[in-house]
Amino acid sequence: MQNITVIGAGTMGNGIAHVFAQTGHSVTLVDISAAALEKALKTVEKNLDRMLRKEKISESDKAATLANISTSTDLSKGVSKADLVVEAATENVDLKLKIFKQIDENAPSDAILASNTSSISITKIAAVTNRPEKVIGMHFFNPVPVMKLVEVINGYATDKAVSAQIMELSKKLGKVPVEIKDYPGFAANRMLMPLMNEAFYTLYEGVAGVTEIDTVMKLGMGHPMGPLQLADFVGLDVCLAILHVLRDGFGNPKYAPCPLLVNMVAAGKLGRKTGEGFYKYGGAGKDLVVADQFA
Repeated sequence: MQNITVIGAGTMGNGIAHVFAQTGHSVTLVDISAAALEKALKTVEKNLDRMLRKEKISESDKAATLANISTSTDLSKGVSKADLVVEAATENVDLKLKIFKQIDENAPSDAILASNTSSISITKIAAVTNRPEKVIGMHFFNPVPVMKLVEVINGYATDKAVSAQIMELSKKLGKVPVEIKDYPGFAANRMLMPLMNEAFYTLYEGVAGVTEIDTVMKLGMGHPMGPLQLADFVGLDVCLAILHVLRDGFGNPKYAPCPLLVNMVAAGKLGRKTGEGFYKYGGAGKDLVVADQFA
């Protein structure tokens, strides 16, 4: 698979485009927003510069990676020559179904269609296409150029040969793929989100403060980042969406999102991407500053 199309130029999309381009693939990055595409290319260049400073790549590596990426605001043209399409749009089921219908109509009949969804059913996504056997989950983790894990999720109809291709391709990207069955939250988020939700409740019920909760998990359990800081990094809206998928998919009230999380998302406090969540972001200092609401 040489020609890769990535749908969505946000945090995950530009990271996925980066790793494919850096390993020699021809990448078309598609987004409805020209401004988002421009921002994505700047982000890729910034991340390559960081790797250059750390002597992980050369100037020629950087130039080759950037040269491998082209952009388009036209999805139909963007997928027309793809061997593999990786969708990395917002974690919204209706949006993803709409996108996959469009991809299926315009991509070559032998192209594999993958979703970077972190929780939504691959089987449900595949059902809106005419090639369910060629639809698969390819769940990367943020930041994509750094994180090694890729969850490879097989839908009900995913062909074993397609799964084997994606497993092998993931290894060629320098990743460690794990094969997962298609159930709500897959493996990573089925385990992680209840932990985060319990951290939200621990704060909501006044058992401990933001810093205390994160310190307990870092020093007591050896986590590199506390659950509240990680939630800010992931995006509180994304956390909420995944908890809804888990609750609806399993019909189990244990996945019901904490009211504090619901209120924060409603207030637009989504974490790092909005400048404030459980912590404040954007200041000159690198030390975490607890948001005023929780100080």
